[in-house]
Amino acid sequence: MGNRFICRRKKDTKDNNGRSKRMGGRSQRKMLAEEELLHRQALSMALHQHQLSQRFDGSMSRRTSSTTSRRHADPLANNEKKVVESLENIKFKRVVLIHGEGFGAWCWYKTIAQFEEVGLSPTALDLTGSGIDLTDTNTVTTLAEYSKPLIRYLETLPEEEKVILVGHSSGGACLSYALENFPGKISKAIFLCATMVANGQRPFDVFAEEVFLSMPSCQLFYIKADKKNISLQLGSAERFMQESQFLIYGNGKDKPPTGFMFEKQQMKGLYFNQSPTKDVALAMVSMRPTPLGPIMEKLSLSPEKYGTGRRFYIQTLDDRALSPDVQEKLVRENPPEGVFKIKGSDHCPFFSKPQSLLKILVEIVQIP
Repeated sequence: MGNRFICRRKKDTKDNNGRSKRMGGRSQRKMLAEEELLHRQALSMALHQHQLSQRFDGSMSRRTSSTTSRRHADPLANNEKKVVESLENIKFKRVVLIHGEGFGAWCWYKTIAQFEEVGLSPTALDLTGSGIDLTDTNTVTTLAEYSKPLIRYLETLPEEEKVILVGHSSGGACLSYALENFPGKISKAIFLCATMVANGQRPFDVFAEEVFLSMPSCQLFYIKADKKNISLQLGSAERFMQESQFLIYGNGKDKPPTGFMFEKQQMKGLYFNQSPTKDVALAMVSMRPTPLGPIMEKLSLSPEKYGTGRRFYIQTLDDRALSPDVQEKLVRENPPEGVFKIKGSDHCPFFSKPQSLLKILVEIVQIP
């Protein structure tokens, strides 16, 4: 069969063109209305998270509703009851959730609710200049400064108390920093598709090897292709500093860059390729620039402190921000005590696979 050509009278063509324009206009108006609705819903959710976090001192955000009262109102399913019973004898039930670059405590809202329902005590922190912490990100230049909310939390823990840390993405660097400085305060450290760096390595070095998909071409990225994928790969940290269009110059163009932030469409492709639309909308109105200094800083990690910590790693297998290959390399070069995998998850399993994430986190918590 060859190509088919259809001849029409001018009148027919005009009628069809007019009809198409009217239908196209209605479709576009419908799409705009849906986007506006999602935007309002996301703003409402972000405001709700803000109001919850205001009930606590500093930049700490945590749900306050009683687990007991919720159980009376909404009985747990049989498997959840079993989880609650199995966790009753766990010594350390405090779990501190650390977000990744651009995110805030708000991103853990599903995980917080799930943890409370099974009897754990979650706390989600805003790192310095993140979430509702009002610090100007352009002034955050070191990992110590970026991690201050976590450090303050650990410093105020009772002497006999320990916590379980969960760090997402570049928040893994904060976990490593805490393991080095407070090894006696941390029961377990769980790296969730995170930058689990080795001694002398920068958090950015992990991303410098990464495959980034769904990004527009620019000088910073070069094409990498195989039989299954065509993607864009990030160059070195130095090249990033020289050429990236995502850098923020908070102190002026003649001074070194102070932060970075991807555009919305790029963030959607990198972080949220499997996440629900409402969660993506929430992220779009809540994410903030990431301070550059902390992720460019080389970590000093000792075998006597960091090396004695109990580390676990959770891999996300449909991740475009930190690919499974890079995550596999991290655990191979810096082996943790245990490795777990979430199939079908993008870089944000707390959005895309919350039940799978909960199951793994509870399993790790139960490890003696």
